Amino acid sequence: MMKAIQLEQWKDLAQAFHFQDEAFCYWDSRDSDDSSEPDDGDASEKPALLLIHGFPSASWDWSPMWQSLSEQYRLIAVDMLGFGLSSKSPKANYSIFFQADLQQALLQHLNIGAYSILAHDYGDTVAQELLARDLESQQIQQAFLLNGGLFPETHRALPIQKLMLSPLGFLLPYVINPKAFARSFERICAKPLAQQELDTLWQLLRHHNGHKVMPKLIRYITERRQNRERWVSALQNTQANLVLINGSLDPISGSHMVGRFRELVQEQDIFELPQLGHYPQLEDPQQVCQVILNASTSTSR
Repeated sequence: MMKAIQLEQWKDLAQAFHFQDEAFCYWDSRDSDDSSEPDDGDASEKPALLLIHGFPSASWDWSPMWQSLSEQYRLIAVDMLGFGLSSKSPKANYSIFFQADLQQALLQHLNIGAYSILAHDYGDTVAQELLARDLESQQIQQAFLLNGGLFPETHRALPIQKLMLSPLGFLLPYVINPKAFARSFERICAKPLAQQELDTLWQLLRHHNGHKVMPKLIRYITERRQNRERWVSALQNTQANLVLINGSLDPISGSHMVGRFRELVQEQDIFELPQLGHYPQLEDPQQVCQVILNASTSTSR
C-alpha cells in the first residue's frame, strides 16, 4: 500500500531555488537515486517527469507515488508561487504565466531538455500553457493530466471558490479553519482522505500565511476564461502524447469534463477511474501510478 511521505521528511528532501526574487522549494528524485549519476552523455539516464501540483495543495500530493514513479522517471516537482513551502508574498504576481515561467526556469537550472508532465487541477492549466509554448520547441514528450479545469465551460467551482472570486474574497483568510477546509475535501473526494493527510494539507496551506493569498491565486479561474482559445488549442495541436486520467465522481471536473475532452481533443488516451473523485493521486495512488506506468511505454513522437 502506497503511503504519503511524512511532512518533516518531505521538507528534508526539499532544495532551494530562487526565481525573480522569490524563494521556492523543489524536489529532484535523482539526488536520492544512487543508480543514476548525472551525465549528459548517458543515454540510459531516466527520462524527466515534471510534476505540477494543484490548488490549494502542493507538491507533497505526489509523495505517495514518489518512490514507484522514480523507478522509471527522474521526478522534478516545485511548490509554485503561493503554495506549500515556497514564497507567498502578498505583492507577488500570481498568474499561470508566471507559474509556467517558473517551471521552465527550474528545468533550465537542472539542464533538462526533453521531459514529460504529470499535472493535476491548477497544474493542468500550467501544463496547458507549457504545451502552448512547446508547439515550436517540441520538448514535451508526454502529458498526464489528472482532474482539472481544462475547459472553463465545464469547470464547476465550489461555493468557497466562488466566494474567493467575489468582492468578499478578502474575508476568506479570516473565516477559513481546519473544519471548513476538511469539509471542502469531503465534497470533492469520493474516497475520504486520512485525517493525517488533511492535517498535512492544512499545514502546507498555512505555511508562510498561505491562506491569505488564496483570493489572489483563485484568479486563475478568470485566466482560464480569458485564455481559453490559447489553452484549448494547445491540447488540440500538441505533438506530445496526451493521457487524461480522471476520477469520474469529481463534482468539479469529473465525467462531465471527460465528455467535453472527447468532443474537442481527438486520438488521445483516456483512463476513467469510476470510484474516485478530484484527488485521484491521494485517494488511490496505487491505481493512478499503475495507469501512468502502463501508459508510459509510448513516449516517442
